[in-house]
Amino acid sequence: MAKLEFNLDQIDYQILRIMQDNARTNNADIARELGMAPSAILERVKKLEQKEVILQYNAKINPGALDQKMLSFIFIKAQDIIGVQKVGFMLAEIPEVQEVHDIAGDDGYLIKVRTTDAAGLVDLMRNSLGKIEGIISTRTTIVLETVKEEQKLVVPTKK
Repeated sequence: MAKLEFNLDQIDYQILRIMQDNARTNNADIARELGMAPSAILERVKKLEQKEVILQYNAKINPGALDQKMLSFIFIKAQDIIGVQKVGFMLAEIPEVQEVHDIAGDDGYLIKVRTTDAAGLVDLMRNSLGKIEGIISTRTTIVLETVKEEQKLVVPTKK
């Protein structure tokens, strides 16, 4: 697989910082903040999308508002051969699974899941994880309280 060349400059970084803080910031506001024309910002944003620097736009929803108060991380030991992610792709299809990571070490995968409560977690483990052929064992960590949960990346200030 070829390495992607993004070739970002200082203005791209500034745009990314602004949009990462609030993806709903319009081109005119970004242009005003950076002292540029809105059309130039629009062109740059389109190029950032085409280069797959900006992958998508999302709304961050409070999990409590959807009664998804329980956050858990599950380490999964699987029979997958190194480089084959059959179990990983099956895990990714489960709606409650927010993240799937193929990890180094004794466990093959680390997943992040949100459920309503402990009963929802048990149901997920029995009726979703329990039906995936190739899972050898699981080890679950339940989050008691979240101090920080962030999807933002550190955007360089200088290139």
